[in-house]
Amino acid sequence: MSKASLDNRHRNHDGEISHKHGNALIGTLRKIYGQSFAAGYPATEKLSEILLQLNETSLSQLRRDHETGHLEHKIAQASK
Repeated sequence: MSKASLDNRHRNHDGEISHKHGNALIGTLRKIYGQSFAAGYPATEKLSEILLQLNETSLSQLRRDHETGHLEHKIAQASK
């Protein structure tokens, strides 16, 4: 069973996302989730570098797509 960190983020989910999709650029993810995704971070930043600082809205979007298996496909399509 996973333990939640202080802000209720489950580290196993964040770790899985970072491991599988950590090289995705924030600019690519903004093509998927909109310009407000990871607000305040440059488009050239990698997801793995800022994952733990994401606000709840951005993190929820990532988790939803990761858990349903859609994140990899969405990143591949946005990267084209």
